[in-house]
Amino acid sequence: MDSFTDDKRIEQIIKFLNSLDINSKRFIEIINQKDKLILHTFNEALTHSSANKIVNYEKLEFFGDAVLRLSASDFIERTYKNMNVGNRSELRSQIVSDEWLTELGKKIFIEKVIIKGPKAMGDENSRDTIIAETSEALIGAIYKCFNSIYEVNLWLDNFWKKDAELYLQAPHKYNSKSALQEWCQSQGFSLPIYKIDEVSKKSWRPKKILL
Repeated sequence: MDSFTDDKRIEQIIKFLNSLDINSKRFIEIINQKDKLILHTFNEALTHSSANKIVNYEKLEFFGDAVLRLSASDFIERTYKNMNVGNRSELRSQIVSDEWLTELGKKIFIEKVIIKGPKAMGDENSRDTIIAETSEALIGAIYKCFNSIYEVNLWLDNFWKKDAELYLQAPHKYNSKSALQEWCQSQGFSLPIYKIDEVSKKSWRPKKILL
């Protein structure tokens, strides 16, 4: 374990965790007790590898990925009991996506508490990726506090209730591939064939489109 003795950093983390408004007495108590082991876990979740090669969010992000999927599955089971498995899978893919995690991170202002190295701080292209990955690591850290998804769901259910309904009202808005396939079938066309071309930023040039 690295030395985690910076009082300013400790207070910053405590203030951030309290701002999440997780309505759990034991979560509030464990944060306000200023347990160094617990706070070290959150410090790890909020540290990018560019700032510390040993203590950073990578392991908690990996762990948080599984926690997030389990938590989302639990939310769907409790909220949409009659939804079939196919629709459950599609809904879950939307509420655990990298894009969703990025939006979550922005809503809770997680970027303000992420420790980054100079290289990552100046890389705007990786900004959203870091926000998403750190948010996932935070979810993993919350689970590790109690070895339970209870607090995770207390927190994330508030976001999922709104986001899931938005998706279910207009699923094609979030899944352009399925929308294109259904349109092709309705018009009597063959299903589209997808081709991926890998190009570098340096070699890319806009192509003319013939209509």
